Amino acid sequence: MWQRGESVGLGILSRLYAQGGAMRSRTLVLLVMSSSFFLGWGAHVLAGQRRTLVSVIRLYTGSDGETHAEQITDTVLTSDPARGGLEVSEPIKVTSLQFARTSPGWVRDWHAGERHQYIITLSGKGEIEVSGGRKIALDPGTVILEEDSTGKGHISRTTGTEDRIALNVQLAPR
Repeated sequence: MWQRGESVGLGILSRLYAQGGAMRSRTLVLLVMSSSFFLGWGAHVLAGQRRTLVSVIRLYTGSDGETHAEQITDTVLTSDPARGGLEVSEPIKVTSLQFARTSPGWVRDWHAGERHQYIITLSGKGEIEVSGGRKIALDPGTVILEEDSTGKGHISRTTGTEDRIALNVQLAPR
């Protein structure tokens, strides 16, 4: 059916059209079904290999005294067989956590971070503005690592029409 040097898909299809009736239909159905299976299986395997990165936006004070932001995606997660293969990071020592709520339209003008902490937006929307006017969206799931404890700092805002709820996790001294 297939000859060396010809495209597999086009070669088979052109020969099917040259043949007649029922043979062509059965072969075409078999070809379509097997192709669909292998394409679906390949997509499943590839999807299973993708991993969502843990993304943290770090706020820090640069040598210019301004607050800057960088995205950190190198958090290492390892499988924990004792917990059913759950992937976890190394433990991070914390001293406390608190929930925080800000109303729509809330703004806190330029300020440096008072604590070394993670700020995780749980619901609602907000933004942080750093030097140069760069704005970082705070959507549900956004994780900020606040380390800009000196310098000009940043502006914090609640955007949208609903309260923004966040979890502030204060880190233990290093």
